[in-house]
Amino acid sequence: MTNLITALFIYFLLYLFLFNNHSNYVVGFTSQRQGGRSTIFYDFKVQTTRITKLCNTKDIPTINGMYPGPVVYAQEDDKVIIRVTNESPYNITIHWHGIQQRLSCWSDGPSYITQCPMQTGQNFTYEFTLQQQKGTFFWHAHVSWLRATLYGAIVVYTKKGVPYPFKFPYEEHIIMLGEYWMKDMVQIEQAVLASGGAPPPADAFTINGQPGPNYNCSANDIYKLDVVPGKTYLLRLINAALNQEHFFAIANHKLTIVEVDGEYTKPLTTDRVMLGPGQTLNVLVTADKPIARYSMAIGPYQSAKNVSFQNITSIAYFQYFGATANDLSLPAALPRFDDNLAVKTVMDGIKSLHPVAVPNDIDRNLFVTIGLNVQKCRSKNPQKDCKAKGGGVMAASMNNISFSNPNISILEAYYKNINGYFTEDFPGVPLKFYDFANGAPNNPPNDTNSLNGTRTYVLDYGTRVQLILQDTSTVSTENHPIHLHGYSFYVVGYGTGNYDPDTADFNLVDPPYMNTIGVPVGGWAAIRFVADNPGVWFMHCHLEIHLSWGLSVVFIVKNGEGPLERLPHPPADLPRC
Repeated sequence: MTNLITALFIYFLLYLFLFNNHSNYVVGFTSQRQGGRSTIFYDFKVQTTRITKLCNTKDIPTINGMYPGPVVYAQEDDKVIIRVTNESPYNITIHWHGIQQRLSCWSDGPSYITQCPMQTGQNFTYEFTLQQQKGTFFWHAHVSWLRATLYGAIVVYTKKGVPYPFKFPYEEHIIMLGEYWMKDMVQIEQAVLASGGAPPPADAFTINGQPGPNYNCSANDIYKLDVVPGKTYLLRLINAALNQEHFFAIANHKLTIVEVDGEYTKPLTTDRVMLGPGQTLNVLVTADKPIARYSMAIGPYQSAKNVSFQNITSIAYFQYFGATANDLSLPAALPRFDDNLAVKTVMDGIKSLHPVAVPNDIDRNLFVTIGLNVQKCRSKNPQKDCKAKGGGVMAASMNNISFSNPNISILEAYYKNINGYFTEDFPGVPLKFYDFANGAPNNPPNDTNSLNGTRTYVLDYGTRVQLILQDTSTVSTENHPIHLHGYSFYVVGYGTGNYDPDTADFNLVDPPYMNTIGVPVGGWAAIRFVADNPGVWFMHCHLEIHLSWGLSVVFIVKNGEGPLERLPHPPADLPRC
């Protein structure tokens, strides 16, 4: 009884603090746990907020006026209910990146895949259970390019009494990597897609929303982490950037990776890490150097050729207590922007903490090429609308099919048997085989066209899937961060060049369990999963421009036979198109 009264008192104080200090940030907790599970409530209001950065003032979409947005905290197996009210002028959906949405596909969030967007004045309540999930995830807008500022962390703690598989850190901190543009993101998106060409680079990189002193008018826009000498810190790294993969390092300090995409790994110590958009890493850092101010820096990893990008490093401060504000920061050593070996070296060392049950008897072998395309120009104003190489229009595809969004959600059309909005004929292998990595068609726009369509691939419940993702050299080879909604998967192999089943080296003992895999530049990755979560699930490149160009596909997983193997009916407040 004493413990219950104490818990209720703590929750009451927390409520008062949030209500009085953050009236636009309302969080509710239940102190009652049922079967070891709490139900946690959040209230998200999508608003436009005026901010000034880089000597430029503009309105940006935010949640509850916060940039980055509020953190969602929970424990493993908790039920989370988040009411989202759209008070902005934009259409909105929110995706809970990395959350597997077991039997809650309606709450996954990608626009026109599992729901239609909330229009101005509408609201929708997302509900999901964190079934056997713990670690670092994040949420972001999943419509248009609004996730440039609409994002925040999700931190799922272990169950009470369950320790980390490493020494408990002195403190934990969230580090969110991002990009910032001075112009309005919707206008940028519309202009880029209308031009047929490539997007402009970001005006700045950011760490927890701050660009740092290397950028114009940003001497005071710096994130600072104060650390105690001798203590070890857990940093929850999240790449929420729109179009840029990032290297991350702290000057003179080692990083020990202990978790990737919400799954524990064998400890791996390195000088730097690379995160593609959509990827998360937990690293341990010990403040074991002389008292000083050290740079915590991010810089670009740019594997594609002939692409313009921001090359100014964003820095934050990893500052020891005892260092003074006037101390110069010791610089962090980042790899060259095109250092593919630095990326591969870290990926080579990432393994699951323990041996895992990898699916061995495969029911469905899929082979999917990923890459860019240049379509022939069909505009009456080609100088304005066809700015890609050869006077064409940029596109992207899987198995040479560029995905087209319908105008109602595929999940709703599938559930209600509404015909005419999608087909079930996405090919399980490329339409044509060739030297993907080195000899792809590359005379744009004459031989670089793709097909267009809203094609899906259907899987029976319980299907054991092996999926080979193969990069192609059409336009340019590139490292593609591929994200699968509704599932995590075992990365059983990857390599450079063309995938060859006779020589591919697979790890079937302790492969990492991820939800976003960087398919190597000019190479391949092999993933395995069991299709045991019914619904409509998006798989796409997490470089937003590639998603806009069509580098995506939808998997439909049929219902199983049991009561816990069937997609539930849609929620009453599901937004209508």
